[in-house]
Amino acid sequence: MSGAEKRLVVYIAMDDTDHPEIGCTTYHFHQMLERISTRVEDFAVIERRLVRLWPFAPKRTRGNAALAAVCSLPAKNLQRLSESVEDFHHALLDEIESTYPVDEHSPQPTLILADQTLPEHWYWDSVRGFVDWRDRLAAANGSFISVHSTSTPIGIVGASSAIAWSPDADSTWELIAWRKAEAVGTERRVSATAIVEMEREHPGTFANRDPTAGCGLIAPRTPCPVLYGIRGDSEEIVDAAHRFLQSRDDVERSENHAVHRTNQVSDHHLLGSHVGTVLSAVEETQGGHASLVVYDGERIHRLVAFSESGPVNRLLRSFVIGDVVEWVGLPSPQDGAIHLERLRLVELVPRTATRPSCCDRSMRSAGREQPLRCLTCGATHAKVWIVRTALQLGESNHQGWVEPTPSNRRHLAKPLDRGLPQVAKNQD
Repeated sequence: MSGAEKRLVVYIAMDDTDHPEIGCTTYHFHQMLERISTRVEDFAVIERRLVRLWPFAPKRTRGNAALAAVCSLPAKNLQRLSESVEDFHHALLDEIESTYPVDEHSPQPTLILADQTLPEHWYWDSVRGFVDWRDRLAAANGSFISVHSTSTPIGIVGASSAIAWSPDADSTWELIAWRKAEAVGTERRVSATAIVEMEREHPGTFANRDPTAGCGLIAPRTPCPVLYGIRGDSEEIVDAAHRFLQSRDDVERSENHAVHRTNQVSDHHLLGSHVGTVLSAVEETQGGHASLVVYDGERIHRLVAFSESGPVNRLLRSFVIGDVVEWVGLPSPQDGAIHLERLRLVELVPRTATRPSCCDRSMRSAGREQPLRCLTCGATHAKVWIVRTALQLGESNHQGWVEPTPSNRRHLAKPLDRGLPQVAKNQD
């Protein structure tokens, strides 16, 4: 190729190709890029992206992720690239029709090819709320070289948002390793010991395991092609951790792997923390879920802590009317209730109090204007009441904040050990 030959930067994105029981969008995306590399001369992938979006999206898998890649190629090969993307989409539709269950989870795979980045607010709209695919398609208005989908291109929202996302210095990385074809559907071999030692050897990785439940978090439990996903603070860190795992006898060999830049643990789905006063007693529902009503000075909100949220649920249950609390959470599109992700007590009202104890018994008043006295040993103490507070639950080392256990956090949620909640910047 001549040194003066023009090269283009293009964006390829994909969403909505998997089913809860089969398939994986990350694997399909990898297959597509591998196939393009063999068909389009001098095609190069600059960066892969894995972007998590609004957790309440009505049609999604648990992580609600879309994929994109920033690529380059000679301008003369653009038509060949466009044909290759279209060919892969046809093959993907054939695979889904022949092997996927036909039910309400059936995917509507969408592929986008664009020669320009997209408006950044498309990403923020999609990570913080519902976007109708019809509105996104209308807004595109010629922004794409091509769109390949079904008659209902739901995936255009995720795919276009993955292109519109603008990574920054706080971005994280995830290396995804895929299984050999013959292993898919069988039990994964990634030992707990290997995960613990990987975390110790490579401390720049995170979300590897949940010590409260004694389980690893890097290997999925569904029959998909993913062997594991290692999350970390840099591309180099996750690559080194992967090589560590693959060098061990207690970890299954992977067929392929790729590193993706991600918006995970970013809190991009949230609008900062809020403070309010508790107005109601705690209400409990079947299953151990709890809720109460608060007022933030402008509006009344219902805070909900599901039983799975562990420390958050227990802290919410300790609140009484008049307590001032601070929370971080996401409004449910069904009823507007705030599904809590973090919580803390700011100021409490008095509870039932007790006297100090001595010799395993409460101390007693010795009379008016007299100190407290232990009836067993005679020791005295200033006349005070000890008030038990919610902050004495012993579950937080982060200025009173508590969060769900690792296995019950959202992919987008920023763990407390990565920094305290902050008010989000205006992204309008």
